[in-house]
Amino acid sequence: MTFATLHDFETALAAPITPDADAIGEARARQAQLTKPPGSLGRLEDIAVFFAGWQARSRPRIDRAHAVVFAGNHGVVAHGISAFPPAVTAQMVANFEHGGAAINALAGAAGLDLKVVALDLDRPTADFTAAPAMSEAECLAALSAGAASVEPGLDLLVLGEMGIGNTTAAAALCARALGGSGTDWVGPGTGVDGAGVARKVAVVDSALAFHAGAPMTAFETLRRVGGREIAAIAGAVLRARHLRVPVLLDGFICCSAVAPLAAAAPASIAHCLAGHCSLEPGHGRVLAALGLEPILRLDMRLGEASGAAVAATIVRAAIAAHDEMATFAEAGVFGAG
Repeated sequence: MTFATLHDFETALAAPITPDADAIGEARARQAQLTKPPGSLGRLEDIAVFFAGWQARSRPRIDRAHAVVFAGNHGVVAHGISAFPPAVTAQMVANFEHGGAAINALAGAAGLDLKVVALDLDRPTADFTAAPAMSEAECLAALSAGAASVEPGLDLLVLGEMGIGNTTAAAALCARALGGSGTDWVGPGTGVDGAGVARKVAVVDSALAFHAGAPMTAFETLRRVGGREIAAIAGAVLRARHLRVPVLLDGFICCSAVAPLAAAAPASIAHCLAGHCSLEPGHGRVLAALGLEPILRLDMRLGEASGAAVAATIVRAAIAAHDEMATFAEAGVFGAG
């Protein structure tokens, strides 16, 4: 999938792709036959059925699972909205590539192959308080880079990001796609103080005012107040949907990337689960707006797909129980309950 034109993006967004109803029915029937009281494994049962539907098999599996972390830089950091300079983005990408970051350890623990995609780190997006963050061609290129990262035949895709300043972009995306102002969506991000939060609120409100006359479409929202790594996440989500690959979303930035998609076409994120709910205040709000219940709440706020990677271990447990447990008939257990 390549987004060469705006029409390509809009077509992909609107495509009517749904999970396999027969596989869902068969998976639910299997759950009813396993050696346990009905519903006793709680959400683990729902997760297994969800994966059955999107993998189109009553007993889903995770043989090939990837975590992809996209990285990009933001011109809006010129307003002093981050506790760290933009150079940290490239430094952290190098850390990922050398195996020294949290996501390296967590991806390994979850059995995820890790891929890092750095997007023009030497060319930050424009300051979106005074211009669109990206041109149409730049946004299409970022969407295409995200789509290209998703390999056919995956059983699970975990998505994350790295980009100094991107909690400000995420707040602007959510405000534009879901409503509200900077105050409703801005948080401390990497740890800015009260004055830093106030600057972020002012930046988001300024951006919303500057772009108020622009079309309220998913594409225009992504290109005007997003970032390359954020648009890449959106492209990866759309590609995964077309390939029927279940997706685990990470934190606030990751979920902000799909907010414009969901606002335009709610079914476009039906193949996504929220890995966790982070401490960034806007994350719980965007999850509620998207109707996503997080698998975990561990007070994490790192980004880089870390929370979703931990949640992948829960997904593996859910699928293992669904596949490996005996049925009542197989175990010779009758009249249980």
